[in-house]
Amino acid sequence: MSTIRALVVVLGLSLFCAAPGLSQTKAPTSATSGAHQAHEAYVEAINSNDLGTLLDMLTDDVVFMGPNDKPVVGKDAVRPWLEGYLAAYKTHWDKTQEEFTVINDDWAFERYSYKSTDTPVEGGDPFHDTGWGFVLYHHDADGKWRVARDAWGQDHPIGD
Repeated sequence: MSTIRALVVVLGLSLFCAAPGLSQTKAPTSATSGAHQAHEAYVEAINSNDLGTLLDMLTDDVVFMGPNDKPVVGKDAVRPWLEGYLAAYKTHWDKTQEEFTVINDDWAFERYSYKSTDTPVEGGDPFHDTGWGFVLYHHDADGKWRVARDAWGQDHPIGD
């Protein structure tokens, strides 16, 4: 099954299972407990401003879907995107979890809001932003929860 098709199936099932009265409660497993820690680990990786730390939080087939840009697909494509970003800015993100759902022992999704501050490395005024995002986490074979998809957008018009 292709990654995109699997993603559609997982999201469809998660929406069905998240509907009121339809989800089943089960005792948390070590995998689902770890999933809830993935949010903080991702925020810490972003705020480390360290390329290696951030790349380690991503699956090999990660997809970044940022505002007003084409999706960046795969860790090999995300690496130069992140290198450019981290070379230009020291960043700090505050991400507030709005929703976090563990689908099974291998997948989880999160809806969040954010406030970010990007300070130009070469000097200048910091850029402050606010917005929303959606992350799909995958529990990799090595036991670590990693970001498989991250989509985010500003909650205001461009230039505001």
